[in-house]
Amino acid sequence: MKRRDTLMRLKRFRVDDLKRKMGTLDGMKADCEKKLADLEESVARERQRANDTDIGRLAFPSFLKSIDVRRENLRATLKEIERERAIVQGDLTAAYQDLKSLELATEQQAKRAAEVEARAGQSRLDELAIVRHLRKHALRQA
Repeated sequence: MKRRDTLMRLKRFRVDDLKRKMGTLDGMKADCEKKLADLEESVARERQRANDTDIGRLAFPSFLKSIDVRRENLRATLKEIERERAIVQGDLTAAYQDLKSLELATEQQAKRAAEVEARAGQSRLDELAIVRHLRKHALRQA
C-alpha cells in the first residue's frame, strides 16, 4: 500500500507541476499579447506626433521599421508559446488520465478489501450462529 501511495503522490505532483507550467505559459502569452497591443498604441501615438513636425515625418519610417521587427519577434514568441502550450496540454491530459486510472484502481482495491473483510466478518457471525444453534439443539436433546 505504501508503494501505491507514493506512486499516487508522484502522479499528483506531476499533474500539479504541469498545471503550474500551463499557468506560466498562459501568463507569458497574455504578456506578449499586451506588449503587441501596446506596440500598436505606440505606433498610433507616434504617427500623430510625426505629422506635427518635419523631423517627425522623416524619422517615422525608421521608427516603423523597428516596430515591425519587434512585432514580428513578439509574434514568433507567441507562436512558440502556443506550440509549447499544446505540448504541455497533451502531457497534462496524459498525466491526468494516469492519475485517474491509478485512483480508480486504488478505489477498486479498497472496495475488494472491504468486501473481503465484510465476508470474513459475516463468516465469523455465521459460525457463531451455527455453534449457538448446535448448543441449543444439544441442550434440548439432553
